[in-house]
Amino acid sequence: MKEIPEYEKDLASIRLMMERSVKFVSLSGLSGVLAGIYALVGATLAYWLMYYPKPPFGFEFNDAPQSVTIFYLIVLAGTVLAASLLTGYALSLQKAKKLSVSIWSKASQQLLIDLAIPLVAGGLLIIILMWRGYFGIVAPASLIFYGLALAHASRNTYKEVQYLGFFEIALGLLCALLPGYGLLFWAIGFGVLHIVYGILMHYRYDQ
Repeated sequence: MKEIPEYEKDLASIRLMMERSVKFVSLSGLSGVLAGIYALVGATLAYWLMYYPKPPFGFEFNDAPQSVTIFYLIVLAGTVLAASLLTGYALSLQKAKKLSVSIWSKASQQLLIDLAIPLVAGGLLIIILMWRGYFGIVAPASLIFYGLALAHASRNTYKEVQYLGFFEIALGLLCALLPGYGLLFWAIGFGVLHIVYGILMHYRYDQ
């Protein structure tokens, strides 16, 4: 007859297998840290484009033509997003192999769908806002829609993703209350919070 501790180990193994079958557990904490670093680098470059040598507050662009500045900002944001996605995919694939699970499962497919709906809607709204000249709303809108996407998709992965989403939403609302500090809030939300989240996830799930 098996001893009770062995039964407990069997139950823990079964619970883990069930969790991996219904949740995407290949998210890498390190990818969150790197995404945060990319965002901070992007925010620094955006400061040079928009404000330097003035403090990073307010809505005024520098002496460069506004259309050129907007184009560079869009390219910069796209580069940061692409680097974050590629890094996240590469590190998640590595973790999936380590856990002997498939990175392309029903859970990961549903995760992508749940992320895409708020992100696509938010991205289109931000493009419209920029096209109409409402630059002061871009930062809070990006934080809020990103937070909604994380909170919506968290049912398919770790619970910590939901908490990160709530923090992003709260930060976006605070950013809307304090116009002129958009770049600062953007750097905190996409930079600092991602780094803190990534470190927590790395030590909790990647070891």
